[in-house]
Amino acid sequence: MKMPRGGRLFLATCLGSLFVLVLYFQSITKPEAGLKAVTRPGKSRTSPLQTLYNGDQQLELLAAHKSLQGRRELLEQACLSHTRKRRVLSPEDLKHLIVDDMHSLIYCYVPKVACTNWKRVLMVLTSDGRYTDPLAIPANEAHVAGNLRTLSEFSVAEINQRLRSYLKFIFVREPFERLVSAYRNKFTRRYNTAFHKRYGTKIIRRHRPNAKPEALEKGDDVTFPEFVQYLVDPRTQREEPFNEHWERVHSLCHPCLIHYDVVGKYETLEPDAQAVLRLAGVEGMLQFPTSGKTTRTDGHMAGRYFKHISPFFQKKLFNLYRMDFMLFNYSTPEYLRT
Repeated sequence: MKMPRGGRLFLATCLGSLFVLVLYFQSITKPEAGLKAVTRPGKSRTSPLQTLYNGDQQLELLAAHKSLQGRRELLEQACLSHTRKRRVLSPEDLKHLIVDDMHSLIYCYVPKVACTNWKRVLMVLTSDGRYTDPLAIPANEAHVAGNLRTLSEFSVAEINQRLRSYLKFIFVREPFERLVSAYRNKFTRRYNTAFHKRYGTKIIRRHRPNAKPEALEKGDDVTFPEFVQYLVDPRTQREEPFNEHWERVHSLCHPCLIHYDVVGKYETLEPDAQAVLRLAGVEGMLQFPTSGKTTRTDGHMAGRYFKHISPFFQKKLFNLYRMDFMLFNYSTPEYLRT
């Protein structure tokens, strides 16, 4: 296969299936020369990608840009240091990338990293006025398939054009805080019966000796140590991919294959979200919803959960999520006893 030049994306079809090869080390870091402003009926505006990379940004955007640029550079360096094998991406790999054609945005959603609110925001932006307030959209509606378009739905040429010219952004979170948040939400809430049946019964069957019949039937009392054992059990990933709520970010969004222009963090969610909205030119149109949660999963809470995990399983779990720690510049938690 001939290598592409100039950072262009090479797209090929093989046996009727779409494959996308994105070489990170040759990723486009600036809009291509001659890239035109996005034009809509009656309007002409600069695309978010141009706004990010040109030199005419407003002062308040420059400060945010400096931080975002540092994260992009750290991610690129980590990818070059820790990934050696390049692979092609299939349409399945692009299902987490949501497309907003009206504002030239691509967002890779990561569960347990404010993705419900980001989906609400994108529903407002793509609704042609049908929605105006993100918080007026029920959470379950934000996750309905078909309400938002994903990159996997487009043709080869359309995927190529969007990856090259749209602002691509992602929001990440400290890996173990995200994991504990997923456990708390999916296994300690009584209303999540679908998860209890789908995953809880399997976890208890495999990792709880002498389990009671009721627990085997309902699967609604999985402990965090049992959940950790399930994650590090080699049989788990041999049988099926991880559920998206605890899948590693690098497996969901492929940050070493797709060049993300903005890497936001849950820990600085509000200013980072505001920076994205400003780049998209919609900061006066809507605000990113603030969280009203009073028991948000933070490092202290994660530490309390990991206190009951043996050093052996702590080490195995850290190795499982090591790439997310490295790619997104998160330190090894102090509470680990590995």
